[in-house]
Amino acid sequence: MNIFYLKLRTLRLAYFSASLLAVALFTGTSELTAQNVGASPEFIKALTAEWTGERFPDGRPKIPDSILERLKDISIEEAWGVLRNKGYQNQYEGDWQIMLPDEAMTGRVVTAQYMPLRPDLEKQVKDQGVDKEGRSPKGGTNSWPIDILTNGDVYVADGYGKIVDGTLIGDNLGNAIYAKSKRGVIFNGSVRDQEGLSEIEGFNAWMKGQDPSYIQQMMLTSINAPIRIGRATVLPGDAVLAKKYGVIFIPAYLVEELVLTSEVTGLRDEFGHQRLREGKYLAGQIDSEWTEEIKKDFLDWLNNYPGKLPMTKEDLDDYLKERNY
Repeated sequence: MNIFYLKLRTLRLAYFSASLLAVALFTGTSELTAQNVGASPEFIKALTAEWTGERFPDGRPKIPDSILERLKDISIEEAWGVLRNKGYQNQYEGDWQIMLPDEAMTGRVVTAQYMPLRPDLEKQVKDQGVDKEGRSPKGGTNSWPIDILTNGDVYVADGYGKIVDGTLIGDNLGNAIYAKSKRGVIFNGSVRDQEGLSEIEGFNAWMKGQDPSYIQQMMLTSINAPIRIGRATVLPGDAVLAKKYGVIFIPAYLVEELVLTSEVTGLRDEFGHQRLREGKYLAGQIDSEWTEEIKKDFLDWLNNYPGKLPMTKEDLDDYLKERNY
């Protein structure tokens, strides 16, 4: 019996020691992995691991300006079709109020997540942001995403569709956004002082509404983390194509291929429409897999294209070598 109780006592001590060690490890781990307001470069790199090109210091893919400029000429339908074929079926959102509906906007996404106000969480966010991440202690936390914008960025925020008291910016913050990014915003939420915002030359906004009220009873919870914008899942560093027909969020590693594929599709359509008007081919011939005769005609047409091709001839030739018609 004495041996039994000795073993039992030994087991209890071992369990107690293991429990203390587990608590100590958990406490230490919690301190080491405290949740940041702004995502770390390592986290963003992990989210966008398929991107192999240059990156910004914050970890976001540095999509070339030339690609973003060409993206403006891609139709929403063409971009949507390419993404669907790649398995990305949740990258589009429509039903927007747009300040300048006839002007397309492209750029590199900076994300922000807002939630209904909860005081204890808001305190943690402010303590973390100010004390440990060096963010501004003055003004509202809705200025923090603006502080990190660079030229070519588009500020994309999930304000959970709140309109009254959900105005994420007014004209002061709008001026700050445009000064840093030379772009505008895409908000699943609202803005205030739309009249003042409309006076910022070049600034554009896709939003769910506008209201004269100021932001209250809501809080920023994260910057450059994954967010939801209506039907779309959005990652920091995505390319965005925003037009009056809707908004498409494009994974960075796919954007160059998407642009080239869409441009070739546009050229095919232009060629097909011209030949149909000329009566050279029947609609069924153009709207199905092309014969060798039509393929050759298309290549000859490209070689004598009346305008400037949107891509280089080398990129076009490489693309056509690997594609069927």
